[in-house]
Amino acid sequence: MLNLFIKKPIAKIVHEAEGKDAKASGKTGLKRTLGSFNLALIGIGAIVGAGIFTMTGAGAAYYAGPAIAYSFVLAGLLCLLAGLCYSEMAVMLPVSGSAYTYSYATLGEFMAWIIGWDLILEYTFGAVIVGHAWGGYFLSLLQKQFGLHLPARVLAFCRGPWETITLVDGTLVRGIWNVPGSLIVLLVGTIVYRGVRGSTFANNLMVFTKLAVILGFVFAGWSVMDPSLWKANPEALGPLQFIPLESPLLKNGREVTGYGWPGVMAGTGVVFLAYIGFDIVATSAQECRNPSRDIPRGIIGSLAVCTALYVLVSLVLTGVVPYKQLGISDPIALGIDRIVSLHGWPAGMQRLISVLVKVGALAGLTSVLITFIYGQSRIFYAMAKDGLLPWFDRLHAGHSTPHVAIAMATVAIAGGVGVLPLSLVGELVSIGTLLAFMIVCAGIPLLRKTNPNAARPFRTPWPCIVGPLGAATCVWVMSALPVDAWIRLALWLAMGVLIYFNYGIRNSKLRKAGQ
Repeated sequence: MLNLFIKKPIAKIVHEAEGKDAKASGKTGLKRTLGSFNLALIGIGAIVGAGIFTMTGAGAAYYAGPAIAYSFVLAGLLCLLAGLCYSEMAVMLPVSGSAYTYSYATLGEFMAWIIGWDLILEYTFGAVIVGHAWGGYFLSLLQKQFGLHLPARVLAFCRGPWETITLVDGTLVRGIWNVPGSLIVLLVGTIVYRGVRGSTFANNLMVFTKLAVILGFVFAGWSVMDPSLWKANPEALGPLQFIPLESPLLKNGREVTGYGWPGVMAGTGVVFLAYIGFDIVATSAQECRNPSRDIPRGIIGSLAVCTALYVLVSLVLTGVVPYKQLGISDPIALGIDRIVSLHGWPAGMQRLISVLVKVGALAGLTSVLITFIYGQSRIFYAMAKDGLLPWFDRLHAGHSTPHVAIAMATVAIAGGVGVLPLSLVGELVSIGTLLAFMIVCAGIPLLRKTNPNAARPFRTPWPCIVGPLGAATCVWVMSALPVDAWIRLALWLAMGVLIYFNYGIRNSKLRKAGQ
């Protein structure tokens, strides 16, 4: 019987990362051009996306009230557990592939395939969600801010076949293909295709734009906040007076565990998903100038900055709008309207600010697309380098990018944005990401036992506590997801298993080397 759990030696992984074999054969590898600052911006670009524009409002309205700020702090701390584990693994194994590579060293080839296939799900469908959101914001900007009332036939090509658009006269138009979302994916894929320097510059520009909009929202709202909105219930809990104890709102007609400390904990599980994306920093290890220094700084720095932003936005948002009114798709827009009204700015200023907010949202979503397509292509590249997938390890002669992998990822994501329903992909992204986090956290104490003498430029503190606690946290959040998400994950993994046994196991370079 074939050994499904054959492990790739750490020394071999590090040897390949140094590119010695490639240099000996006259080939070029991925270029090491990224520093800790660029890595932190990649992490921020991946994390700060749709979550800050939607989850803040829903978490406050249905679960924690103004104490959603506590939920963000707790979620940030829980993500830090996974972040510390990712940091140790990434500097031990400074190659593209992230959790896939780490699993190859700790759990064996079959589990590495499973987690690599799982990461493909995370990045592909995560980018599909962002592409959907980009198309929605773009259409809203055209219609509401610029007054372009497009004909029904044109609007049908601004939504997928599972969606409808309400016209001015109340008529519903069934979508055909989300063309704006698909086009932005193709544009971003072209940027990533041309090289890490160009995509990093574009990502940095987008990140600075959305940070400017978010900080502008915070500064504009801070001076007009009404703390009494945090104390809507006279029986607020002790000194932490913005934890309401009243009965929560019904969400989609069903009761939820909300308000009080149970609501804060439930809110933590909800907003935990707003931090998805920091693991993309680890996929950049092979293009990093000094992995042992820059990877931990990039991961921990991006988590710290994003946690601070989430807390500030949630405080301002619940300080200008009653939290029960925030259970909508665009709570930040509602908050901006309220801030403008409280400042007494003229209507022209209000329109300008609304445009800037939506442009900032578009910039933020574009930066997430850049990081997701970048991360997806590096997973393809790493798996193909090991022989488990075909073609995707080919590098462009001029740009030194895995151009075949980038092209494949871009086309798949653009097609998904065009036709797939959000209800299908949203929960898949969550459960797939959490599975990857869980395996990395579990792998840290395992590697300490199986490879105690391996070089560890960065060491996770208290690994026997941080690793299991991080894994348990992921299981806890996963347990709250519906059964449908588990079924879809099982079907996706079953398809991956078929590919592995029909191609990967036969072409594995590690197996061929052992023959």
